[in-house]
Amino acid sequence: MTATAPTIHTAQTGGPIGTAETVIVLLHGFGSHEGDLPSLVPLIAEQLGGDVAWASLRAPFDLPTGGAAWFPITTPGVPDVEPVLQATEAIWQWVDANLSPTARIVPIGFSQGGLMATQLLRTRPDRVVATVVFGGFVLQGSQALDNALAENRPAVFWGRGGDDQVIARVAIERTEQWLPEHSALEAHVYPGLTHAISREELADATAFIAAHTDLGGDQA
Repeated sequence: MTATAPTIHTAQTGGPIGTAETVIVLLHGFGSHEGDLPSLVPLIAEQLGGDVAWASLRAPFDLPTGGAAWFPITTPGVPDVEPVLQATEAIWQWVDANLSPTARIVPIGFSQGGLMATQLLRTRPDRVVATVVFGGFVLQGSQALDNALAENRPAVFWGRGGDDQVIARVAIERTEQWLPEHSALEAHVYPGLTHAISREELADATAFIAAHTDLGGDQA
């Protein structure tokens, strides 16, 4: 992977992302790509009862397999901090360049992308209306706005498979401690689910989005 500062070069989008006041930002997992998670959007929109503005970003580090990563895997569950911070900044640069200055985002991340979703919350919580983490975890260590999050308790959905063998236990334990201390957490463990997103999990997450954003009709 390159040592130069990462940039988001590729994204798939839908709806009026430049003018919408709430935009779903999809963040794929390690080795995947920007075309992976948009398949969730029709199901989300159907449950919400209308179209949604969304963007699916390609992680900045290309892999030999043709996929991409948000950061290198060094010690499983304990990534090097600096590449994560650089990828976080790359996402915000894309958001600032492509969305309305007043828009708030709903990050939806899977696996590595789930960590990135929590990073967006931990760095610019004023721009995040609700956070959805599928099979992901939080970065180790404290960050500058963690105390403010602990006081304000933003809405976070964390779903994971009961049979997920991909995410290291140390990362799960860290997340089990950090999220309840820093958010208004809705957590679900789905028996029999591996490292994937089930229909039940997606339905629960979409109900969460409806309850905490303006994307659910009259809900706010």
